[in-house]
Amino acid sequence: MKLKPLGDRVVLKQLNAEEKSKGGVILPGTAKEKPQEAEVVAVGPGGVVDGKEVKMEVEVGNRIIYSKYAGTDIKLDDEEYIIVRQNDILAVVEQ
Repeated sequence: MKLKPLGDRVVLKQLNAEEKSKGGVILPGTAKEKPQEAEVVAVGPGGVVDGKEVKMEVEVGNRIIYSKYAGTDIKLDDEEYIIVRQNDILAVVEQ
């Protein structure tokens, strides 16, 4: 199955949480903080959303930082994704 977001929505695949703290302590699954960094896997068409013209500024493959409580978590074919609106994306990580 393939996800095709509508409007100004973006499908993200969350990057893995850190297994160790900065001090070198191995973190159990319950202590890991949900990372706010993800990879864009699908982008909606943009267009007119809520009466305003929206130009999509992210592309598939971008690594982004998104708002901590943004989006809807979904599971599809044993993969977990997050669907967010483009305005919940705070920055694109450039390397």
